Amino acid sequence: VSGAAGVLVGHPFDTVKVRLQVQNVEKPLYRGTFHCFQSIIKQESAFGLYKGIGSPMMGLTFINALVFGVQGNTLRALGKDTPLNQFLAGSAAGAIQCVICCPMELAKTRMQLQGTGEYKQKTKNYKNSLDCLIKIYQKEGLRGVNRGMVSTFIRETPSFGFYFLTYDCMTRYLGCEAEDSYVIPKLLFSGGMSGIVSWISTYPADVIKSRLQADGVGGVTQYNGILDCIRKSYHEEGWRVFTRGLTSTLLRAFPVNAATFATVTVFLMYMKSEDNLRDCEPGPVIQQPSSL
Repeated sequence: VSGAAGVLVGHPFDTVKVRLQVQNVEKPLYRGTFHCFQSIIKQESAFGLYKGIGSPMMGLTFINALVFGVQGNTLRALGKDTPLNQFLAGSAAGAIQCVICCPMELAKTRMQLQGTGEYKQKTKNYKNSLDCLIKIYQKEGLRGVNRGMVSTFIRETPSFGFYFLTYDCMTRYLGCEAEDSYVIPKLLFSGGMSGIVSWISTYPADVIKSRLQADGVGGVTQYNGILDCIRKSYHEEGWRVFTRGLTSTLLRAFPVNAATFATVTVFLMYMKSEDNLRDCEPGPVIQQPSSL
């Protein structure tokens, strides 16, 4: 429930991020984050901001199961709850969930780019996210479904490490205790800032991932791999290409985590009495991955 709330709040920002990351520098459709928002709503209606939302919704349960299962078990296996172990456990969780995250984001990216600039799409290549993955598999096989896997791995592994490390450090610094009357705002702030730090730490890798996954849309292939994508992108657009869409991403990171934490808290308060709620350990229950 909490993850779904985060996706609903953050998906429009993610759509803007992807559009900015992959647009043609010679014929740009959008001047920046807010112009992109305005253009999508004007040209494609508000529903255009939610294109491809089915994919993250479908993968949400599995990603949560993998992330929390791997992170918790890795931390226990390492023995001590130290900052370094938090980073290692988070990195392990990020690496393993790429198996689901990569195909999910491929479908999301393709759906977000479908019908760009059209209020009423005349033709649809994909009916929904599942149809998108099926058609990619039929045309390109498993390799096509896992397009961008290496760049996703490069992004997610340190990103989750920094997320759990930052969240652990901030909650310790702010003194997030269950009996503290300000524990919820502290957890919201810690989670939001952790999401921002994790995105900044690996954002250039996300740009490359989006470009590789969008490559081939329209029948034109530009890149032969990660290094070729980095070289061509830098040669054509300079170093700023690796920060394209960052504003939208950071605007998304904080409210997504805030919505996630708030929903968890409200749900727990509804399901349990105040006495039982005070006995719960808020740390492992409320932690959420930055990618959500």
